[in-house]
Amino acid sequence: MVELRKRKAPAEAAPAPPTKKSTPKPSANKGKQAASTNGASSSKAVAVGSSIDLEGFGGEIETNDGEKTTLKKLVDESNGGVVLFTYPKASTPGCTTQACLFRDEFTPLTATGFSIYGLSRDSPKSNTTFRTKQKLPYTLLCDPQATLISAIGMKKAPSGTTRGVFVVDKEGKILAAEPGGPAATVTVVRKLIGGTGKASATAEAGDGAEESKVEKGVEEGKPVPETAEQSTEVNGTAEEKDDAAKADVAADVADSAQKLGDVVPPAV
Repeated sequence: MVELRKRKAPAEAAPAPPTKKSTPKPSANKGKQAASTNGASSSKAVAVGSSIDLEGFGGEIETNDGEKTTLKKLVDESNGGVVLFTYPKASTPGCTTQACLFRDEFTPLTATGFSIYGLSRDSPKSNTTFRTKQKLPYTLLCDPQATLISAIGMKKAPSGTTRGVFVVDKEGKILAAEPGGPAATVTVVRKLIGGTGKASATAEAGDGAEESKVEKGVEEGKPVPETAEQSTEVNGTAEEKDDAAKADVAADVADSAQKLGDVVPPAV
């Protein structure tokens, strides 16, 4: 008799190990994108004719008297809108020229309801000294973190401020946003808002060309006129227009020389 042997049952296949779910890595740019909301850390130029959401735009800044404020609050308090002129550093020659030109045309430029403010990265103390010394009739705004300066497109890498002007109306519409020399910034506002126009047209026409000459002169080591104590007041005569143009050039030369002096150590 043949004995039948039972076949062994085939071993069951081991279950496949569970697949690990890959978790997406957080984007390195996510934080940067959040920081740039409302232009707080972006130096991208804003477009003239477009409208901005004033709520939160540019973050919080401070007046030279130490009061916290925002662009929205300044616009709400104005009758027609806000003019911001930006300047690199308080009490330097070019910035003094620019601030005094806005001082001298303050009445006609504010007649239509626009409020004028100077804007820089200076401290409240520096701006208060500047305002008092030059008898400026408007408030100076302090933006040490350059949140508002950056939002309106006037931040200069790595940590500077471009001289320029920004105008916005009550509805948040941008009427002007452009860089320019001391006289040119006043002229932009005068043409936009209206005014009698004491600022020099000659200076406006020569701002761009003269700034190039200034930079070249500094590079060649030419002497820089000392004009730090100037307080400019210009009228419409041909001679005084020419003086204003020369003052702009001298101011920019001194500004450029001061910047070079900040980065170049003195010879031993």
